[in-house]
Amino acid sequence: MNMSRLTYRSRQFWNALLSPSKRVTSEALLPHLTSSQIVLFRRMQPAEQVHAYQLFKRLETAGQTTPDLLTAALLHDVGKILVPISIFDRIIVVLGSHIFRKAARRWAEGAPHGWRLPFVVAEQHAGWGADLVSQTGAPPLTVELIRRHHDSHVQDPHSHTEHLLAILQAADDES
Repeated sequence: MNMSRLTYRSRQFWNALLSPSKRVTSEALLPHLTSSQIVLFRRMQPAEQVHAYQLFKRLETAGQTTPDLLTAALLHDVGKILVPISIFDRIIVVLGSHIFRKAARRWAEGAPHGWRLPFVVAEQHAGWGADLVSQTGAPPLTVELIRRHHDSHVQDPHSHTEHLLAILQAADDES
C-alpha cells in the first residue's frame, strides 16, 4: 500500500471513530436532496454521513455546481445501508484487499453473509446505492455517478459523465 493510500485509510479510520459526535443538519441537505433522499441519507451510519458531507463540501469549495455531482457526493455510499458493516469490517476489507488482491475479488462475489460480508458490501454497495437513489426519482446522471463511483478511475474522460465521475472519484480519494 503506498503512503498516500495509507494516509487516506488512516484518516478514514479516525474520522469513523470520531464522527458519531458530529451531525449533518437537515438544513444543509435540503437544497441538494429531496425529502426521500434525506431519509436515505439519514439511514447511513454517522461516519458515512460525515464522509459524504465532507466530500460534498470539498466539491462545492472547489467550485463544482453540477447538481447531479453534488447529489451523488452526498449519496454515493448509501448502498451500505442495506448491509451495514463495522469499522473493524472495513479494516479487514482494506487489509485483505491489499494482501490478497485476487482472492478478495472472489470473496466479493455472491450474497453478503458470513466472513465474506464486508468484501461483498465494499464491492457491491455502489450498485445497491444507485438502485436505491433511482427509486427516489433521481436523474439518470446522478444514479450513474453513484453506480460507477468505485469503478476503475477514469484517466482520460471522453464524455460529460466520465468527466464528472473523475471529479467525484478524485474528491472521494481525498476525503
